[in-house]
Amino acid sequence: MSSEILTTVQASAPRRLFGVTLNILLGLLLIYIALIKPPAHVGLQAFLVLLGATVLWLGQKMWYATQRVIELTDTELRDSTGEVIAYVDQIISIDRGMLAFKPSNGFIFKVKSAQPRAWSPGLWWRFGRRVGVGGVTPGSSTKMMSDIIAAKLAERAQE
Repeated sequence: MSSEILTTVQASAPRRLFGVTLNILLGLLLIYIALIKPPAHVGLQAFLVLLGATVLWLGQKMWYATQRVIELTDTELRDSTGEVIAYVDQIISIDRGMLAFKPSNGFIFKVKSAQPRAWSPGLWWRFGRRVGVGGVTPGSSTKMMSDIIAAKLAERAQE
């Protein structure tokens, strides 16, 4: 088994900047509304501040997460920190269709057994047996990665 990288997916700089900027603007807007035009109920004001702070935190998490690169090898799909997203031999199906519940410019696949939940905002997520790849990534590189995975699935089906 080779650990040679077949293809990579990484967030494009403009999309990354746009996604993070929108998160920050939304978070600041929610806090601004809560403080400048407070709702009649104090609980709603606290909710708006908490929601704004959460969105700001998610923007920061996205900024650091989108510095990573997703790498596909013969045996695994991992990110540049070494975290294994899924093993290739565990993938049973892939969906790239327009109506699939998938990340923007990405694809979703199903693995044989449920995995721990994980999320790298703007790059990938894993929930149970489903894994989504995409977000602020260019569609061309995620398409190439999904094509390689689909070819590996077809090759495995013929054996």
